[in-house]
Amino acid sequence: MRKALIPVLAAALVTAATPATASAAPPPKWGPCPREAAGLGLDCGTIEVPLDYRDPGGRTIEIAISRLASTKPEKRRGVLLTNTGGPGGEGLAYPATLKKLAIPQEVLDSYDVIGMDPRGVHNSTPVTCGLSPAEHPTNIPRYARDSADVTTEAQRVAAVAAKCGSSATAPLLPYMTTANTARDLDRVREALGERKVSYFGISYGTYLGSVYTSLFPERSDRFLIDSATGPGGWDASFSRLLGRGVEDRFPDFAKFAASKPEYGLGRTPAQVTAKYFELAARLDRTPSPDGYNGQVFRHVTFAELYYDKSLPRLAETWRALDTGKPVPPPASTSMSAGAGYPPDNYIASQLHVICNDSDWPEDVGTYRRNVAIDRFRHPMFGAAAADVTPCAFWPSEPIEPPVKITGRGPSNVLIVQNLRDPATPLAGARKLRAAFGDRARMVTVDQGGHLAYLFKDNECANDLATAFLVTGARPRHDLACGSQRQVRAEGSTPSGK
Repeated sequence: MRKALIPVLAAALVTAATPATASAAPPPKWGPCPREAAGLGLDCGTIEVPLDYRDPGGRTIEIAISRLASTKPEKRRGVLLTNTGGPGGEGLAYPATLKKLAIPQEVLDSYDVIGMDPRGVHNSTPVTCGLSPAEHPTNIPRYARDSADVTTEAQRVAAVAAKCGSSATAPLLPYMTTANTARDLDRVREALGERKVSYFGISYGTYLGSVYTSLFPERSDRFLIDSATGPGGWDASFSRLLGRGVEDRFPDFAKFAASKPEYGLGRTPAQVTAKYFELAARLDRTPSPDGYNGQVFRHVTFAELYYDKSLPRLAETWRALDTGKPVPPPASTSMSAGAGYPPDNYIASQLHVICNDSDWPEDVGTYRRNVAIDRFRHPMFGAAAADVTPCAFWPSEPIEPPVKITGRGPSNVLIVQNLRDPATPLAGARKLRAAFGDRARMVTVDQGGHLAYLFKDNECANDLATAFLVTGARPRHDLACGSQRQVRAEGSTPSGK
């Protein structure tokens, strides 16, 4: 299942390593998997980790992991930890998902691929805010049409934060952080008896991997990170980048829609772009009979820009709104976590992590100013990306400063990044590349949408990523893959040994 940095659109619309005094993590007892990962050829197990790593002898929580074991011991290099993004994405089934996505057999031979439900998620001591879909219908900030909208939204999200702070799992709240999840990953490494681990993380998972290899550089082997959030994770600066991300990606949709005159959205990309602003303004004034106002229209457009396969559905939605016809049902983005889990687990665990990881501005006036600035800078979506979120009213202050991503450590990181990604824009990936310095190389790919390795068919990018995981070969310099197999820089050298 592709969690990544999924936009939820419900119907309602410093850091020290693990303390030396912590007891060693015993190996997991492998056995059958929970329902969502059952029957996929995986082994599953659990380990216990400290809730608060500053108190290693205190309360523990459970972390659920899965394993797709290598069947070629003579080729096995070690373990490949994975993360599906979010934050809040469950990951037990992910090793089987990678196999379905045709990850090369040589990767499966080289590693035991390890999935994990991060702390607070599904089978790993789940958290809740007790929210209904109507109370928090989107994890992406709402589009603010004016300053009054920011004030109104502030009142709503303050109530969301208050519910998180008084929920049944509120005692866990301050400790749901990326740094602690990275420490959990290291306990997994220890429990599996590995001296080093390799890693593949997508979307938000790029930040988790960056934090791990910054906290534990000597325990990091080969780190492949795909579609990067940037060196600060999902903080207030990253949220504002979504306005730029929509503008990076939108020309792909405009070109697609213009090439299909049957949609009636314009015969040129410029006309399709003008239609976006026309429909948004019209729906701001008068919502459609099926409940689409300008805010929902903008958010649905953002969500459908993620993947090329969604562009026809987006064009159909626009055509229906433009002609007054019923809108096709959207793709499911329900908050439901499935039987046995808190219904709001995905969005609750996401809020816990992003609000705990960094100190968000608390003054509503800051968001009013940022919305006004970004409406001008990025008129398509900036007034959403800069709007206020529950993090402004979060009931807990960060328990530690954010982990600083630097160039200290082995040269063992490969970043793969689409040029036109709406969810993790290129600008953020470039910042992460700069923060890592010579530790990293970056492969940019001339294509649009979210996620690159395995999720798109670019041979250049896929081959480079596979070679890195299997052999450690990495480009000598940052490299650009064309839309097909065009390469504008050459040379690779082993790394990550």
